[in-house]
Order: sequence, then C-alpha cells, then structure tokens
Amino acid sequence: AALDGFQIDVQLNIMSFLSPQDLCHLGSTSCYWRAAVQDPLLWRYFLLRDLPFWTSIDWKSLPDVEVFNKAFSEDSDNVLHDYMAVYKKSCPWSRRSLKSSRPRYGAMTSVLLSLGIRAEPRFAMFGPGLEELDDSLVQKMMTCPEILLVAGLPQRQIHGIGSGVSFQFNNNQKFNILTLYSTTSVERKRARTQQAVAVNKMFYQENSVAGNQQAVHYSVIAEVKKVCEVVDGFIYVANAEAHKKHERQEELARILAMIDPALGPPNRPLLVLSCVSHAGVKRIPCVYMAHQLQLNLLCQPWMVQDTVAATLAGLLNGIEWLLEEASCKNAQ
Repeated sequence: AALDGFQIDVQLNIMSFLSPQDLCHLGSTSCYWRAAVQDPLLWRYFLLRDLPFWTSIDWKSLPDVEVFNKAFSEDSDNVLHDYMAVYKKSCPWSRRSLKSSRPRYGAMTSVLLSLGIRAEPRFAMFGPGLEELDDSLVQKMMTCPEILLVAGLPQRQIHGIGSGVSFQFNNNQKFNILTLYSTTSVERKRARTQQAVAVNKMFYQENSVAGNQQAVHYSVIAEVKKVCEVVDGFIYVANAEAHKKHERQEELARILAMIDPALGPPNRPLLVLSCVSHAGVKRIPCVYMAHQLQLNLLCQPWMVQDTVAATLAGLLNGIEWLLEEASCKNAQ
C-alpha cells in the first residue's frame, strides 16, 4: 500500500531494482500491480540487462533480434513488443521450471532402452573451437573422469572412419563422440606456431549465385559424409572468445554442409558449445552467438551452451540436452 502513493515513474524506478521473479510475485497481489508490472519498458530493460549473462539458449527460446536491436522509441503505442513474454520464454530459470514439470531424463531413458532403442547414440563433433583455443576441450574430456567418464575406446569401425570415444553420462547413459578435425595435428601445430589459418580439409567449396550475389556453399568430403550418414546428432564447438576474429557466415555454411538432410534424417539435434579457453577470457554471450551463426535458419532442434575448455563448465548441461533430444527423435 505504501507504493500506491508514488507517481508511476517512481514506481517503475523502484520496480527496476526487483528481480523478475519478485516482480511476478508483486503482480499477483492486486489487479493494479498485475497491470503495472507488465510495463514493456521495464521488461525491455530486464531483457537487455540480463541476456548477456544467460549461459544457454535454444531453438524454442531465442529472442527475435529485433526485440533488442530496435530502439524503444521506434515502437508505436499500439504495437509494443510483449517484452515480459519474451523474457519469461527465454530466461534460463523459466526454461528450467518448464523442464522440471516434464518426466525426468533417467526415466525416459529406461523406457526407451526397454523398447530396444540403441543404447549408445553417436555424435559427430567438429568446429573451430576444437583447434583454436589455448586449452584443448577434447583433451580435458579425456582426462577428467570426475566430470565425464571415458567408458571405452571401441574397436568397431563406422564405415572405416573410426568409432570415436565412448563416454558415460552420470554413470548411466553411454554415448559415442567422433571428433572431426579440419587438419592433421602437425598442420594444426604449425598453424598455431605461425599464427596462420590452416586449410580446412573436411569441406570443399561450391560457389552458387543467389540473385546478384555469389553465395558460399560447402560440401563434405566422402569420409566425413559417411560419418554424417550414421550419427544421431552433431556437436559444433564454436570459438566464443571475444578478442578473436570470427567468420560466422562461413561457419554457418559448414554447419549446413554437415547437417544436410541429404545425408541423414533432417531432425537430428545440433548442440553448439560456445567455448572459451578458461573462465577469465571475455566471451561472446550465447544469445549473440546464436544470432551470429543465424541458427534461427535451421529446421532441426538446436541449443547453444556456454562452455569452458579448461574446466568443462557447462558441458554436461549441453550433453544432457543432446541425449534427451536424440532419444526423443529415435523414439519418434
């Protein structure tokens, strides 16, 4: 009741110091506050303030780029964005609460296994973050059993390419990751020493004309094609270090080459690990990474997860999402 006597601009200023969760609680106290807490300017402020700190975003929750690029004054009174709805749809705590209302992954896995679904899904992992970072994500994954347990190095082959490494998630579900490097280890070491860019041997370029502009189009080499035909999903390791130069348009073209529907089911999930070497490196926020890579153009499920190579922070969250999505697609 004490707040009722203040002018609306003072009320908005006070509400800006509340958390979004507290603001929603305030809105449940009366009809007046239910309307007051939905002020679009207030929620736009929350959105622009908080989204750089979110550690994951997915295909269902990515805010439209116009929501935070357009100046607020450009919106007319009749067509204001529902910033409150955008915030609640996109923020991690809201997505977690929605996920908690669904059946847990462990129960889903046991049901799928009882139906004879393949117990060890396979994923192809590729991307510049595997090769450009000072700390090796793959090496850390192989040597950190307290976070991710190596379950074995199988001898079977995937069309002569190799079977990758089997890991065990939460001492339960096994999965296989086949790591695809763009060059040999010698070439990567030479490029790092000379601070040069090694030629990516996984792809070959095919130029096409779209309108008056020449579009970059890639195809994968035969060996990689065989891998793409048998995996259940993809892991793209993006370099998220803000001080590095990035060619996101070219990265998108290579992602599209890997997930080409001609090479397998079109709905296979894509996990993007937005990776930095260590926690002290300034990173590109995952929401911005999703827009830079234009992931909204993809048709299959995807998620961007902030990850730190030196500690594997964030990795398990991404792997859990990937296993859930792959299991759902296999069940379908």
